[in-house]
Amino acid sequence: MKNTVKRDPFLDLVLEQMELADGLRPVTSKAMFGGHGLYLRGVFFGIVYKRALYFKVDGSTRDQYLKCGMSPFCPNAKQTLKSYYQVPAEVLEHPKTLAAWAAQAEKCARSGRR
Repeated sequence: MKNTVKRDPFLDLVLEQMELADGLRPVTSKAMFGGHGLYLRGVFFGIVYKRALYFKVDGSTRDQYLKCGMSPFCPNAKQTLKSYYQVPAEVLEHPKTLAAWAAQAEKCARSGRR
């Protein structure tokens, strides 16, 4: 019996777009809690969960997500992580913009600010 790993097409898309973005190599992913954590240079900065991408935010970046109508990561009815917000689809579609937002998320993750 073969050991088959089920691929997540959305995760593959996210990783492909990040591969195209300057300065986002290598982004790695690890399965966690029914989704995947994203790491850049060893820093956990993003989450892929149920066909959505979330980036780490802090007080200096949260407003740009709110202005786009994005919501915090809410894996279930009892839990909301307000330090991760959904990335707009338009950002994911443009590697240069994605690179800028991911760099901000990595900076937020490194600083530990909320």
